[in-house]
Amino acid sequence: MSESREGVNADTLGTPGKRVILVNGIPASGKSSLAVALSAKTGWLPLSLDGIKNPFLQRIEGVDRAFNRKLGQASYQVIWSIVADAPQGSTFIVDAWFGFQPKEVLSDYLTQAGVTQILEIWCQVSAETAAARYEARLGERVAGHLGAEYIPELKILAGKAQPMELGPVYYSNQEFPVDINAIKGWIDNNLTR
Repeated sequence: MSESREGVNADTLGTPGKRVILVNGIPASGKSSLAVALSAKTGWLPLSLDGIKNPFLQRIEGVDRAFNRKLGQASYQVIWSIVADAPQGSTFIVDAWFGFQPKEVLSDYLTQAGVTQILEIWCQVSAETAAARYEARLGERVAGHLGAEYIPELKILAGKAQPMELGPVYYSNQEFPVDINAIKGWIDNNLTR
């Protein structure tokens, strides 16, 4: 059901410093629910791309896809500014679809924020499940997010999206209930104190 694999660049950042758990996956892959459950289990602060972006979408009318993307980029920058301002030894859970930006952008932000250890939880989901989840929550999303017209694109994305692989990766099969205890155990085994 789930497995882990060592990332290709895990030792390039060194230690000590700050630690991040990247909860990554395409839209509607279950990453936000997983991040909330992991935060409840660990007490670590979760930072969510949508959590930062949504208040702006609630106040700004007529947001199109291009402006939504700009807000996403700004929200991404806010996340890494918060991490950069945190004391050494802090651990954060960062919930985002990291593939919306080039991998180099993430690497630069991690370096600038003083992150020295990265673990990634990759939320794997089928195209059909992602599409069904996305469609089911269309009425609940804040205006400014993409609508039903995005579903065909989401299905294509589900077939080709990959984790960032900047550190060890845990593959969480989102077709099954999440075992947060197994994920926490994996983190405990891979995160240096």
